This record gives sequence, structure tokens and C-alpha cells, in this order.
Amino acid sequence: MKKTLSSLLLFGFISSASLFAGDYNVDTSHSNIGFKVKHMMISEVSGKFDKFSGSFEYDEKSKTLKALNGKIDVNSINTANEKRDGHLKSPDLFDVQKYPDITFTLNNVKGDYAYGKLTMHGVTKNVKLALENNGAIKDPWGNTRVGLGLSGQINRKDYGITWNTALEAGGVAVGENVKLDIQLEGILTQS
Repeated sequence: MKKTLSSLLLFGFISSASLFAGDYNVDTSHSNIGFKVKHMMISEVSGKFDKFSGSFEYDEKSKTLKALNGKIDVNSINTANEKRDGHLKSPDLFDVQKYPDITFTLNNVKGDYAYGKLTMHGVTKNVKLALENNGAIKDPWGNTRVGLGLSGQINRKDYGITWNTALEAGGVAVGENVKLDIQLEGILTQS
């Protein structure tokens, strides 16, 4: 009897916890996948990807991100300079014909950090990103929305993106470190 009661209580706890967890689709019109990289060792150039998709699981009760999967169309890279974007898509750098996508899969969340696997240019590496959890709200149309921010830094050479040009005065044209700034807004999927 005691064992049965314990089992029922555990089942009830797990069931009630799952009532607050939900699956969200990334609202791409209110999200941004951005980056910055040093140019000529003196300034930073910003860019973004215009086409991407993703989904995540978020527990409203515990305010916890449980899962996240994202996919970026590398051909949609946009640095507001057509010539530079063309070079970024070429075999010198991203090689979009061979590697059309960048993907991210969350492994876990610890405190204010998200840990996951980033695959780019055919290489998968573990990454640690600062997580900004903005919580859930109801929008004016009755949808539940969650806002998340992810930021961090990766070294592009770790992913086999090594092209560069030496500068006459010393240094290189393009920095190795890439700062990531990802802002996601998700809409709860209706069951």
C-alpha cells in the first residue's frame, strides 16, 4: 500500500510538472541570429543570418529551458555588403555549396549557461553560451511566448574556416574570434 501511494504521488508530481512544460517554435520575425568579427584588427563588422528555424522546450513553472534545436541557412548570411557576403559564401570561408547549414543542439543548462553542440562547416564542437532567460508572457492574441538570449564566442578556425590575408602593417584582415548574439522569441505550439 505504501509503495503504491508513493508511486501515485511520484506519477502525480511528474504529470503536474509536464503540464507547465511546453514546446515552442521560434518566431523568426521576432528573432535574430547575429555575429561580430574583427576587421583589419581595428573594428568589428556585424552580420546576421536571415533564414533560420528552431524549436525549444520550456518549463514555465520552473522557468527552465529543457531543449533547443536550431538550424541556420548559411546562404542567407547578410553583412549589408553583397561583395563580402559572396566571399563569405565561397569555398574560401563557409563553402555553402558543400556545407549549407549550421545547427545547434542543446545538451543542458547549468545556471546562466547553455551547453550544446554547434555544427558548422562539417565540424561539431561543444560550446558554452551565456543564457538570458526572459521568461514567458501572454501576447494580446492569447499566445504564450518565451524570450531567450544566447551569447558567446567561438573561434572560426576550430571549424576549419581558416582563410585570411596578412596585412602589410602586421596582423590579419579577419579576426579568428566570432562573437555570437542570438535573440529568440518562441510561440507555444497548440496541441
